[in-house]
Amino acid sequence: MKMGQVILVGAGPGDPGLLTIKGRQAIESAEVVVYDRLVSPAILDMIPPDAERINVGKESSHHLVPQEGINQILLEKALEGKRVVRLKGGDPFLFGRGGEELELLAEHGVDFQEVPGITSAIAVPAYGGIPVTHRDYCSSVHIITGHQRAGKPLDIRFDALVKTGGTLVFLMGVAALENICRGLLEAGMDPDMPAAVVEKGTTPAQRPILATLSTLPDVAKEKQVKSPAIIIVGKVCSLSGQFDWFDKLPLKGKRVIVTRPKERAGTLSHRLRALGADVTEFPCIETVPYDPCTEMEQAVENIDGYEWLVFTSPAGVSALMDMLYRTGRDVRALGRIQLAAIGPGTDRELRKHGLHADLIPEVYDGAHLGQALCLKKPAGKVLILRAQWGTPALTDALDSCKIPYDDIRCYETRYTCPNSQQVRELVANDHAPIVTFTSASTVKGFTAALGNVDLSNITAACIGVQTEAEAKKHGLNTITAKKATIDALIQRIVEGD
Repeated sequence: MKMGQVILVGAGPGDPGLLTIKGRQAIESAEVVVYDRLVSPAILDMIPPDAERINVGKESSHHLVPQEGINQILLEKALEGKRVVRLKGGDPFLFGRGGEELELLAEHGVDFQEVPGITSAIAVPAYGGIPVTHRDYCSSVHIITGHQRAGKPLDIRFDALVKTGGTLVFLMGVAALENICRGLLEAGMDPDMPAAVVEKGTTPAQRPILATLSTLPDVAKEKQVKSPAIIIVGKVCSLSGQFDWFDKLPLKGKRVIVTRPKERAGTLSHRLRALGADVTEFPCIETVPYDPCTEMEQAVENIDGYEWLVFTSPAGVSALMDMLYRTGRDVRALGRIQLAAIGPGTDRELRKHGLHADLIPEVYDGAHLGQALCLKKPAGKVLILRAQWGTPALTDALDSCKIPYDDIRCYETRYTCPNSQQVRELVANDHAPIVTFTSASTVKGFTAALGNVDLSNITAACIGVQTEAEAKKHGLNTITAKKATIDALIQRIVEGD
């Protein structure tokens, strides 16, 4: 049997946007992923659905699987011929015990690689507005583990650290915070030296606590600081008030649940996270093309008989392209047919295939799309490719203008609920979550998945009036985008109530 490979991947400090490209590529190609407690759920969502997941849940003083057991799991899976990713918070080689995990693999001749990750020692202070170096304040930075073994004193040369005059960053040191500060003070550091603890750094729950070396333990105790947190000591901490950009993001700390289909959720989720939102993806619907779809196949074979081709969603574009490729053709088969898209999102899907919409209505819904087509006064036939339960408003408009058409339902929308229990808990425990709805179907899927959960405390952010109407049917409090675009929806969420 062919021996497998192990790739140590640093997942970064929390923000999924800080995962490296090479790290993502490794995750997406994995057959087995062994991961720690602090890896972002958004990064775990990148794991292939057919890959084996093994949660080893490492945290201070409590390991779901002891280190020796983790080492053995990596070896056994590699000997099974699997491509294994060991996914670790931060960087595997910076107090991450990555070297220990490779030793057993090296002894058995297992092939391995290491993909560095962005370390919390640099990223967390940066997200708290603290540059770990600045030529006006220091000329060095020192990264120290603050982990204290049970019953043993800290093994840190405090006198040597004080003499450097540099920025000190302590990882895994919350439990030993008082001992760390006392050690620095006894070694001669100025009691008024600026100091900080940044809790849950680079995540929407990030909380920077600023103080001085002498007061930090009491302030942290008063604020009930808990792990994970980074301790920073040095003059650069005084810059936090001036440089703290993360806390100023407009959606910092806001809980947002994204209900778009999994393949469409990424753009909205990424943009909301960039504004500071705590995003949970809940793809409660999925679009599934009909296979076979005899009607569409026949229509495509006679595509020259149509003057206009109409799409009401990106899924219709994808269904057509799949049909063309399956029959050995490509976009050239569309010839001179004109293309109508319900909105810019559908037009973007067309552009992926080298096409662009000849018509996009001013208001992005079926009724206005039909009215816009009527104004074009087509002499030939119209082909509509859309979902099973598409609105009749589009065809009603064409009927009123006596425009001939074929209305082909080439895909269906199915309700899904892969993580409904997690979302039920979020809705029940969060004081004011925002749930995004980009279609009436997402409203139906969301409410069906959650069942009898009280939804009165959520805000439904709707992309248009039809979606808003469906949300109100279920008693949801709504805010609605001024235009049916993702840009307008995000802007409406930023504006709030």
